[in-house]
Amino acid sequence: MKKILFSFLIAAVLGVTSEKAFAQFEKGDKLLNAGINLGGTYGGGGIGAGASFEGGVHDFISVGGQFDFVHWGYGGGIYGYGWNYNFISIGARGSYHFGKHFLTMDNLDLYAGPALGYRIASSSYDGIGYDAYGSGVFFGAFAGARYYFKPTMGVFAEVGYNASPLKAGITFKF
Repeated sequence: MKKILFSFLIAAVLGVTSEKAFAQFEKGDKLLNAGINLGGTYGGGGIGAGASFEGGVHDFISVGGQFDFVHWGYGGGIYGYGWNYNFISIGARGSYHFGKHFLTMDNLDLYAGPALGYRIASSSYDGIGYDAYGSGVFFGAFAGARYYFKPTMGVFAEVGYNASPLKAGITFKF
């Protein structure tokens, strides 16, 4: 946990000290999102953590990867029956940044795109391993927005069918 917090601190310092003039997406930009996943995979509840990284290959297109972990469970305790589900998603993603088409705000980046990867699913019923969902290839789609309060640092939110229905957190541009 200390290493993760230290990494966020280093990224924040780099984001604050960068001298890039505008926050609107451009070819060559490198974007790092890190945050929480709300809502579970396959419609269950839950919470998790995730990160994605993308590099700009065109003024409107970026490609990269993502890693997400989501956990949800219920029951157990005095009721005697409990389920726990864990999902790890590793995938490739691409985004189309359409903010320049109709926005004049330099600090807002609107984007959407697909994701394709592999999801590792595990579950347990009262401590006994049980593969209720199965691991396998997943296809996702998402739409999101990044709001930069500094030219290289801001917040993001994504909705869609991906690792979870809602992701939110901090974003960095390098």
